[in-house]
Amino acid sequence: MEEHIENILYSEVARQPIPFEILSFKELYDRFQDHTVDLFASHRIKFNALMIITNGRSVHFADFKEHILSPGVLIPLVKDQVHFFKKELLVEGYIISFDESFMTENISEKNLFHFLHLYHTSNLLIGQENVSYLLPFIDLLLQVQKSTNNNLKSDFVRTIFVSLLIQIKRLTVYQHETFESKRFKDFIQFKVLISKHYQENHNAKEYAMHMGVSYKYLNDICKELGNKTAKAFIDNWLLLEIKRNLSEKKYTTQEIAFRMGFREPSNFIRFFKKFTGTTPNRFEKQI
Repeated sequence: MEEHIENILYSEVARQPIPFEILSFKELYDRFQDHTVDLFASHRIKFNALMIITNGRSVHFADFKEHILSPGVLIPLVKDQVHFFKKELLVEGYIISFDESFMTENISEKNLFHFLHLYHTSNLLIGQENVSYLLPFIDLLLQVQKSTNNNLKSDFVRTIFVSLLIQIKRLTVYQHETFESKRFKDFIQFKVLISKHYQENHNAKEYAMHMGVSYKYLNDICKELGNKTAKAFIDNWLLLEIKRNLSEKKYTTQEIAFRMGFREPSNFIRFFKKFTGTTPNRFEKQI
């Protein structure tokens, strides 16, 4: 029987009056033990989340990649990612879920950059010894969540959450200067542009022109900050979106080819096989 990738809306998982919720892993597992939403099957989230691991060890699967979970590891999950949880709960920690509009509306440009910096990283490492520095922010979020006083609750929670993100940035293995540099901001801008235009534009030089920088500069910052060329970033993003579309099992190869900006299905198949060693149809049957 073919696996269907279910889209999970924020309203299906959260129970708060504002579009933000924080739960311990145990609370999350208990809530969805007999729920119509199956956390343990591949599903696509239509909201953002942040996993914070404080104890234990396990693995988590997101976008066809395995991530090791251990104390001091944080996993940002972005809207439209496909992931699933292991049935056996082996870790302790917290999962913060929030609707995209909660962070993108009514927030200063500087604080939005704090958010974007972290959410363009597949995982963050702060080290087990630094977990305690996050707990005051987590405790405050839990207190406010339990409070029946809803006056300015969204604003208060957003402020605490941004403070938590800034603390995480301070504790990550990356240098603070790197986060604040123009080169890093240009790198983030490039990734944001890819996320918006990957379906119609696969050309790294055109992205550089759109940003008002040279192709060499764009390539240099991608190699420096992402260990890939600019073209490789575009190809990887495209490949991931193709895999996501195939995993839904509701589009033909030709339909996905056109959705991804390929004029000829043969070019689409050639592109996919170049990076995976298999055809789209075979990949779809394997998942």
